[in-house]
Amino acid sequence: MTSRTPLAVAASAGACALALGVAAPAMAEPEQAQDKAMVSVFHGIPGMTVDVYANGDELLSDFKPGTVTDPQSLDAGTYDIQIFQAGQGPDGAPALEKEVKVPEGGNATLAAHLSANGEPQLTAYTDNVSQPDAGKARLTVRHVAAAPAVDVRAGGQPLFTGLTNPGQDTATVDAGTVNTDVVLAGTDTVAIGPADVNLKEGTSSVVYAWGSAEDKNLALATQTFDSTGTKSPTSHAGTAVSPNSAAQWSAWAAAAGAVTLTGALVSRRVVGRRG
Repeated sequence: MTSRTPLAVAASAGACALALGVAAPAMAEPEQAQDKAMVSVFHGIPGMTVDVYANGDELLSDFKPGTVTDPQSLDAGTYDIQIFQAGQGPDGAPALEKEVKVPEGGNATLAAHLSANGEPQLTAYTDNVSQPDAGKARLTVRHVAAAPAVDVRAGGQPLFTGLTNPGQDTATVDAGTVNTDVVLAGTDTVAIGPADVNLKEGTSSVVYAWGSAEDKNLALATQTFDSTGTKSPTSHAGTAVSPNSAAQWSAWAAAAGAVTLTGALVSRRVVGRRG
């Protein structure tokens, strides 16, 4: 592994090594207005709490690693996004800064994470929130860690192989609790896990492999979209961080969503078995 950036501050290996953060399941919106988009934000840069600014205004404060926000409806627009170490904005130098444009429609997640070489970056992902077949669930794994290629196993058997940062892979599987782990590609060397992932019927779950192999704080975080039309109880295993007000959420989500839906800020390699 290469450099440690100002954001790649080492976190406690014991605290993070097998963490599994679960956000509250999110309801799909089949009648979503075309001038809107649904956007979530995942913070996967270890050891650093951040503040987020859009067009010079603070929109999200004390956003902690390993957390993912619930999807929020947003308006189209163009915003200048700046991400600072907590308490260092807006006069200091941002760790990340991008101008983004929000298109109409879509469901997406913006991930702030480390590249394979340990550099902070933003990656855009489109979220498939359509309902799987009866008895099935959709599982997506996103490699957003400073780590080499990995295989993802379910019940000890390879499910996704050769996944590289910032790639993702998707499969439709039988609903139920799945014991998963992440191993170095082509080996049985466990990098993360094992951990149980509850794949409820009719849901789409996204598992993020995040952190830094060099700093020994690799971890998992999970995001779930409920397409069944039935609200699920909130899980307290992970915390979804919210901005300071509804108006700020709307502006922040809009700024984040542009990257997710257009891919304007990043090039991404998506390895897909679409479910």
